[in-house]
Amino acid sequence: MDLIYFLIDFVLHLDKHLGELIKAYGLLTYAILFAIIFCETGFVVTPFLPGDSLLFAAGTFCAVEALDPLWVIALLSAAAIGGDTVNYWIGHFLGPKVFNRQSSRLFKREHLERTHAFYEKYGGKTIILARFVPIIRTFAPFVAGIGAMTYWKFITYNVAGGVAWVAGLTLAGYFFADLPVVKKNFSLVIIVIIVISVLPMVIEFLRARRKKA
Repeated sequence: MDLIYFLIDFVLHLDKHLGELIKAYGLLTYAILFAIIFCETGFVVTPFLPGDSLLFAAGTFCAVEALDPLWVIALLSAAAIGGDTVNYWIGHFLGPKVFNRQSSRLFKREHLERTHAFYEKYGGKTIILARFVPIIRTFAPFVAGIGAMTYWKFITYNVAGGVAWVAGLTLAGYFFADLPVVKKNFSLVIIVIIVISVLPMVIEFLRARRKKA
C-alpha cells in the first residue's frame, strides 16, 4: 500500500520530485531516468513505472535548462530501444520452453503459431503504436519475442517507435512548459496525459465487450 501511494504521489508531482532529483544528483539524474525508462519497457513486471508522464516532465525541465534536451532524447531513446530489445529476447527465450509442454492446456503450440503469424503481419504497427499506450508498451515486445517475430523487423520498428515516443513527449514538455496552464496545473496535465494514453486501451476493451454482447 505504501508503494502504491508513493508511486501515485511521485507521478502526480513529477515536477517537484524530478526537481529534487536534479538538485540532489545532478548529472546522475540522466542515469536514473535511463534506468526508469529501461525497466518500464524492458520487464513485464514493471509496467507501473512512469513513462509518458516522465518524458513530458523531463521536457519541461529541459525548457528551463535544468536538463539538456539532446542528452535526454538520446539517452532515453537508447533506454527505450534497449528495454524493448531485452523484453523481446526474454520472451523469445521463454516462449519455446512454455509452449512446447505437451501437458499444458493454456499454452498450446497453436497459440504460439498464431502469435507468430500475427506479429509477422501486424507486428511493425503493433510495436510502434504500443509505445504510446501504458502497460501494452511493456507487454508488446515480450509477446513479439514469444511469437518469434522476425528480429530485423522487430528492431527496425523498435528503433522507430522508441525514438518517436521519447522525442515526441520530451519535445511536447519542452514546448508547452511555458504555458501558464501547465505551470499552474502540472498535476492535472499529468493526469490528462495518463488518461489520453490509456484511452485507446479502454476503447478497445469496450469494443471487445460490445462484440461479445
